[in-house]
Amino acid sequence: MNEITRPPHPGRGGEARATPKGRTPDPRAEAEIALLLGARPRRRDLLIEHLHLVQDAYGQISTAHLAALADEMRISLAEAYEVATFYAHFDVMKEEDAPVAPVTIRICDSIACQLAGAEGLIAALERETLADVRILRAPCIGQCACAPAAVVGQNVVAPANMQSLRAAVAQQAVAPTEICEIDYDAYRANGGYALFENLHVEHVLDVIDKAGLRGMGGAGFPAARKWRAVRNMTGRKAMIVNADEGEPGTFKDRYILERDPHRVLEGALIAAMIAGADEIYFYLRDEYAGLRAALAREIAKLPPSWPIIHLRRGAGSYVCGEESALIESLEGKRGYPRQRPPLPFEAGLFGRPTLTNNVETLLFVREILEKGAEWWRAQGRNGGIGLRHYSVSGRVQNPGVILAPAGVSLRDLIGICGGMSTGHDLQAFLPGGASGGILPASLADAPLDFGTLEPHGCFIGSAAIVVLSQVDDLKSAARNLMHFFADESCGQCTPCRVGTAKATQLMHAEDWDLSLLGELSNVMRDASICGLGQAAPNPVLSLLRHFPELFPEARA
Repeated sequence: MNEITRPPHPGRGGEARATPKGRTPDPRAEAEIALLLGARPRRRDLLIEHLHLVQDAYGQISTAHLAALADEMRISLAEAYEVATFYAHFDVMKEEDAPVAPVTIRICDSIACQLAGAEGLIAALERETLADVRILRAPCIGQCACAPAAVVGQNVVAPANMQSLRAAVAQQAVAPTEICEIDYDAYRANGGYALFENLHVEHVLDVIDKAGLRGMGGAGFPAARKWRAVRNMTGRKAMIVNADEGEPGTFKDRYILERDPHRVLEGALIAAMIAGADEIYFYLRDEYAGLRAALAREIAKLPPSWPIIHLRRGAGSYVCGEESALIESLEGKRGYPRQRPPLPFEAGLFGRPTLTNNVETLLFVREILEKGAEWWRAQGRNGGIGLRHYSVSGRVQNPGVILAPAGVSLRDLIGICGGMSTGHDLQAFLPGGASGGILPASLADAPLDFGTLEPHGCFIGSAAIVVLSQVDDLKSAARNLMHFFADESCGQCTPCRVGTAKATQLMHAEDWDLSLLGELSNVMRDASICGLGQAAPNPVLSLLRHFPELFPEARA
């Protein structure tokens, strides 16, 4: 006969519990977290910043530290855990897990590095015995002009080879290198911030509107229209600078910020004042550790009476480049894109009307205001307006960031880069990074600008140009891009989460199932929440359109 009993309950008499139900924070971990956070606020939106403190201090995030951090911030352990495990740069370790090695080497395996031999470097590292070293594959780290690239700790090694990586490990060279070519004093001495300090709102809006300045992050939305939309909203407002350039092949924002950060900061301050925002949140990708240190130092030099600029750190998530996912991340949450409406200019960061601009967009504000709208419009070519920075990598002699007229052609850019690499002939190119599709050499004279490539099934996006030659396997390149999307999908919506994974699997077959890939592409485009899933099929669809000779099974 079974005996039925009631479990003890502290509210029913008898001996009370010594602790609350659930996981109780370890006293030692609590003390360590309290010491680490010091006088910093314990606000919910700072969760990711505080997770970085733990990761940097201990090289990982133990469950004891995670529980203590959650308790210190007065949030549930489940909330802290779901955020920490969402981002690739946090190593959440359970009690039974072996500790993370003291040194981590991240090897980029995205498209530009793949072309430069990243797979061979990874294979060599797998055969190497490096004590106390962990080796990870990583998506694009924004060093495409120096491929193949790696990061040892926070130290960028590019181009990377076995000798340079061995040396970095042996010398414990894990700290980042700070680069800031024009600091606050030098910028001020050249007239910097004068426009911001003598701001005439309607004049600025009129000039930027007539100039036709557009967003340079990919969408190309008119800057003045966005500024006015936020300005016309009521209530407290916020501004975001999106410096989370994770698109494979893109490195222009890093290039700009390392050379002239205050020109971007002045553009941001002007835009914030126009929109009526009293705070600016500068979201920088975590891979740019040296740049982050330089920016923190330079921002601290700004007068305290100016709008506050909060420098926030990404944590290794490509989808956070999408505006609403970035807002979620700034609020200390997983980077899940939001359903729309409302649009961010109506209800964005902390529910406030929010203005978001890209680094390159803000860079040009001062120059346009100084030289005029007509000057800006006259800079374009082939119907384009203004200038833009093209990130050029792949099979060219001198890859790098090229400032050129909007509407320039690939053939022009290759010429500026010194021509094709020796022994290489142009076969194809990516006009807009992983998302923008793949175009054939026959379109090398097409203008590279907003709206010019859509008739060919591609788009310019962030102007990340990756050049491929006759030695490159285009199906392998497309597979690399789909791998990237599958790895970086946030998993929130089924079409993207399942579609990218299934497409990757199909693309590993010798003969692709073109019918099923077509169906998957249609579903991802039509039903994904954000641009990641909507753009993920572009490399496949552009290959089918422009390179039918790669698919003899389609003609059978």
